[in-house]
Amino acid sequence: MMSELLYPKRYSFSYAITILIVGALFIQTCSHSQNVTSESKDGIEQSSVLSNIDTINKSKQKQLPPKDVIDNGTIDVDSLLNTLSLEEKIGQLFFIRAYGYFKSDDDARYQQLIRQIQNYHIGGLIFFNGDIYGQTILTNKLQRYSEIPLWITQDMEYGAAMRVDGATRFPPAMAVSATQNPKYAYWAGKITAREAKALGVNQIFAPVLDVNNNPDNPVINVRSYSGDPDTVAKYGNHFIKGVQSEGIISTAKHFPGHGDTDTDSHLSLPVITSDFARLDSVELLPFRSAVGNGINSIMSAHIAFPNVSTQQDLPATMDSTVLNRILMDSLQFNGMVVTDGLEMKGISSHFSPGEAVMKALNAGVDMMLLSPDELTAINEIKMAVHSGKLKESRIDQSVRKLLRWKKQHGLFQQRKIDINSLSSKINTRDHELISDEISRKSLTLLKNKNDILPIRASEFPKITVISVSDDKSGSAGSGLVSQIKNHHPDVTSHVLDKRTGKAEMDKMLKDAKETDLLIIGSFIYVRSAKKVQLSKEHLSFLKKLYQDTPSVLVAFGNPYVVQDLADTDVQLMAWSANSAQVNSAVPALFGGSAIDGRLPIAIPGMYPMNHGISMPQTTLRTDVPEVAELSRDSLQKVKSIMNDAIFDSTFPGGVVTVVKDGVVAYQEGFGYQTYKKLEPIKENAIYDLASLTKVTATTPAIMKLVDTGVISLNDKVGTYIPEFKKGQKKRVTIRNLLLHNSGLPAFRVYIDSLKSESRIIEAVKNEPLIYTPGSKYEYSDLGFILLGKIVEQITGMPLNKYVQKKLYYPLGMNDTFFNPKRKNHWVNKRIPPTEIDTTYRMKTIKGEAHDERAYYLGGVAGHAGLFSTASNLAIYCQMLLNQGSYAGKQYLTPETVKTFTRRQSPQLNRGYGFDRKSNDFSTAGSLTSDKTFGHTGFTGTSYWIDPERKLAIIILTNRTYPHRSYGKNISKVRARVADAVVSSIIE
Repeated sequence: MMSELLYPKRYSFSYAITILIVGALFIQTCSHSQNVTSESKDGIEQSSVLSNIDTINKSKQKQLPPKDVIDNGTIDVDSLLNTLSLEEKIGQLFFIRAYGYFKSDDDARYQQLIRQIQNYHIGGLIFFNGDIYGQTILTNKLQRYSEIPLWITQDMEYGAAMRVDGATRFPPAMAVSATQNPKYAYWAGKITAREAKALGVNQIFAPVLDVNNNPDNPVINVRSYSGDPDTVAKYGNHFIKGVQSEGIISTAKHFPGHGDTDTDSHLSLPVITSDFARLDSVELLPFRSAVGNGINSIMSAHIAFPNVSTQQDLPATMDSTVLNRILMDSLQFNGMVVTDGLEMKGISSHFSPGEAVMKALNAGVDMMLLSPDELTAINEIKMAVHSGKLKESRIDQSVRKLLRWKKQHGLFQQRKIDINSLSSKINTRDHELISDEISRKSLTLLKNKNDILPIRASEFPKITVISVSDDKSGSAGSGLVSQIKNHHPDVTSHVLDKRTGKAEMDKMLKDAKETDLLIIGSFIYVRSAKKVQLSKEHLSFLKKLYQDTPSVLVAFGNPYVVQDLADTDVQLMAWSANSAQVNSAVPALFGGSAIDGRLPIAIPGMYPMNHGISMPQTTLRTDVPEVAELSRDSLQKVKSIMNDAIFDSTFPGGVVTVVKDGVVAYQEGFGYQTYKKLEPIKENAIYDLASLTKVTATTPAIMKLVDTGVISLNDKVGTYIPEFKKGQKKRVTIRNLLLHNSGLPAFRVYIDSLKSESRIIEAVKNEPLIYTPGSKYEYSDLGFILLGKIVEQITGMPLNKYVQKKLYYPLGMNDTFFNPKRKNHWVNKRIPPTEIDTTYRMKTIKGEAHDERAYYLGGVAGHAGLFSTASNLAIYCQMLLNQGSYAGKQYLTPETVKTFTRRQSPQLNRGYGFDRKSNDFSTAGSLTSDKTFGHTGFTGTSYWIDPERKLAIIILTNRTYPHRSYGKNISKVRARVADAVVSSIIE
């Protein structure tokens, strides 16, 4: 049974040749009656092989191939061609459809493939959808059934992921050219080819060199690089060079040009009435350029050109005028010509299977893809040869080309794919990084009325998202909505597609009236046989939705949809609905990445080619470390440091966040809320910041007041606090309080006898100085308690409300507040306890200020009491790195940020409020720059900002749990984490 399954009943000597070539069998033939011996490297039984060789000899009484067929392990193509029967040669012309998914041995489709390979002697496969291992395993299995190695082909216009799940996906061609950087086309081609090679694919059908000069084209659209032929040529050539650099065959399509059609050739035969002069100056230009740059293969188009050809009713695939005279004679192309799918209605509705192939052969085509009936076609071709209608030499010409390719690519020596190498070659980290970068760079902003972008929650508190699709799935835009929710706290969403009913549409209208901003995600894109733009019903409805509401249109597909929704306030081209494009587009809407793309096409009546509005990155986005030039592997040391600290009981848990170059490049939660290890720490854990309050609430409040001219650093504290109007106290200024050199002591207990806010504040105001103001440095909580009260006196509102209004809310720091215990249950669940207090409050402190003085001051104080997440602090740190701006809004002037964060004197290495990295041991580590500033908090919190490296390192822990005597190693942990982060920077 094994021999019958593995090998056909009727053999040719081409199989014997292949056996000799691959070294699978060593055959010694003496005569028809002599015994034959062999061995199989594939482990096939020797007796089965002997039986098969007997069958070969009985079925064909031919001599063994001449010795020069095999030369030093290689094959002589002409000699091999001479051993093939007419039927075998005809079979080599055909390429059949295969799906790269797992198939059992008795699967009907799998068995059909085997029969086609064995009975029709086909030249190769064209793989459609599949997955990495499914396709490669199937390829290996099918190669064993083919006497001559199969040539494997596949569509890969936007990467191997176009057909293979799990491979790297690139944006469509038009998105690549929108980047204005042809090197991206090269890398897209190179990576696509690299993954194709790993999958065992020898030839990819890409790039599309059609010029997209017809907005109504139902087939090409974003598959084309541009509406400009020179741009198509430039990007196409770079893609081709990238493919060929990996030794893979690139196929340019669809010759002589499919861009100016309004008919789908999958359904009928398009006709282009342009004359040759127009064809020559536009459509042919990219192909001429590709031929000049060494393209190996070109795919023909199923389109008729009556004003160019003498054969007016024939598609180019069958038109010798187009292929012989124009492509081969005029453009001097001598490579392989491939048909588009012969099953497409533009061909199959007009010609029988054999007739289509014969006409294509006579026109100059070499490879026949997807015949609707290979058996009929083969029989018709055989009859044509026998009757003299078709010359066998014409078939030989094409088969010879294919055999040479198979030889050049080493298929006669090795046709098996190394399955074990796939994981190191497909969808690697580097491949993903390049794909994501192209996605970001391709975003093209066409309109930004009233500067709606970047979107700020403070200006648009409520957002409604409408995902528009032309199908019935109801799933369009799920990724879009999920991403937007990561950037905005109040998002409502709906899907508008063919299944949407009146009740749901009424709900959309209601939500649209109540929302502050409407975001329309258009998932209308080019699909064969389907209309590419909005239906009249949906168009009318959408216009009702945004007629009185600011609106944002994001086109995840067909760019011409902006013509239907021309009066939307913002129009962003995202080009494709794949997850990478969505993940790039949403942060850009909120300022998380720069937008610099340019239109590679013209939008008739609206925008010329190369139109685009640039918008800089102004907010953070979360991305992989490598985007910020950090080594993911090196950052693993941070994990080890934090886990070691947890095991040593420095703290029960914590969060580390690293911001670099505007990217949250690393963020991870470690350990648990307590040593009971019942509640794991997540990245959104809310910690008591302790003294980080000084530089996250009080200091920026003072900075804001200085910016607006309300106060001056030289203002006397006595101006606001009468107790500072006499004695040495009258010399104390706002500057002294910020620099901790006011003469006030570090702290006083107070609460052992004073437990009301008014009495504690009165005590602080009357606290005697312990040294002359300005003469020395004494870090003082008391000075910042007074600063908090000064802010309240000047602004007329409590410190917490002032910073909430001026900073936290507009910045989107929604998890930064005082007194979180007053918040809802879900907030409190995210807060680890800070201490089991056995001295004053006699309870576990959780969700209320750990600092006793702050607690008795109502939970709001200038020195302590603030709670936040690492993500919120990342926003604040980035605002400081941005010199006071965030999301396109200036919160603090650059000069004020520089003034407050720089060293204030040779004797005192501090900024105003902010601490700075010391020359000796520093919790900022030894590798951060001398300009690094930040602060630490008693509960185990800290952040350090290195402006030279555009870097911020945030550590939040509850090292005071269960008691403040714990966590004595926190300083070393902070320093080690900082050094690990800086060491991970890729120079």
